[in-house]
Amino acid sequence: MSGETTSVRFNQPAAPAPVVEQQAPPAPEANGQQPGVPVEPAAPIPAAVPVRTEQPVQETNVTLGRGLDVGTANLLAATQDANGEIVVRRERNAFLEIPATFAGNMDMLTRLNVPYVAHRDKLYVLGDASFDLANMFGHEVRRPMQDGFLSPVEQDAIPMIRFIVERLLGQPKAAGEPVYFCIPAPSIDKDNDTVYHEGIVSSIIKKLGYTPHPMNEAHAIVYSELSEHDFTGIGVSCGGGMFNVCVAYKTIPAVTFSVARGGDWIDSSVSKVMGIPRTRATAIKEGDVNLMEPRNREEEAVVLYYRNLIQYVLTNLKQRFLLARDVPQFTDPVEVVVAGGTSLVGGFVEVFAEELSKIDFPLQIAGVRRGEDAIASVVRGCLIAAALSES
Repeated sequence: MSGETTSVRFNQPAAPAPVVEQQAPPAPEANGQQPGVPVEPAAPIPAAVPVRTEQPVQETNVTLGRGLDVGTANLLAATQDANGEIVVRRERNAFLEIPATFAGNMDMLTRLNVPYVAHRDKLYVLGDASFDLANMFGHEVRRPMQDGFLSPVEQDAIPMIRFIVERLLGQPKAAGEPVYFCIPAPSIDKDNDTVYHEGIVSSIIKKLGYTPHPMNEAHAIVYSELSEHDFTGIGVSCGGGMFNVCVAYKTIPAVTFSVARGGDWIDSSVSKVMGIPRTRATAIKEGDVNLMEPRNREEEAVVLYYRNLIQYVLTNLKQRFLLARDVPQFTDPVEVVVAGGTSLVGGFVEVFAEELSKIDFPLQIAGVRRGEDAIASVVRGCLIAAALSES
């Protein structure tokens, strides 16, 4: 994904038009990323600064306590090793049933290191490999979750989630090791059953030998990204199934809500208006798109739906904040941190800041930035909560 600007600062004390931080262009960097806009570092992670991303394997030397991000598009697990380094493992939350002609080819899948499971006399490819195969053969992947919750129309949702979670977490280091996992806030625009979703995920974690602890996913962003601001500010989790928002004051959530729109809604909308497969729309959105500089009709459609979604979230944020009771007095301008896979598209921070400056938000805003590791921000916050519970 493309995206050079990860931080937009607002003028103080008011918050009119956002100002994008820039500096004299240095020489191009070796990785090909366009220079010229400094990246504001995210708030440090308590007790562990380095973050390492790996494929699912069983670790041998980690401290107790784990984080788990159960997202519509991705599942992530985080642990902290003996050197204080956070290890994040990710898998796409999707699966694909292998056609009958390939059903006897387990040896090939094993040699190619493709994750799969046998369930009810069928073979299922899990995670990123399922997405790659679906694109290759023109099929659609199946999704265990929809709009941030377990899919009510997918009969294999629970076993597939269980297989992927077990692959990511592995076995506990000690009986009852705590796992803090994220759950969405109740949606303001859809009647979602948070009780059932939380109960099923808790049951899966408990059966693996862990002790489950639910945590609001946008609140987890506050833990992972706003420690330098006394855990005060606004966290926005931009997921595949929904956007979650948390306004927090010194770790305490003041306003939390979610909307049942996210990256999947963009994919579905672009697919319909462009007449292309949904997997193709996903590949376009996750490719080299910049919301500030669309290059063709398909990218223009992506920009249109991204901007509409951001407007929708911010309008509801303002309304929910104004209607909330017993909201603390925020004496200083607050930081807004966006994270999640849907925030990774180029130009997202600029568009978010532009739309925020238009709505006359009742709090003074210091700036908008993307989390240092936007994909892992929620799971890191869950891990921090788990580590604090053990300290």
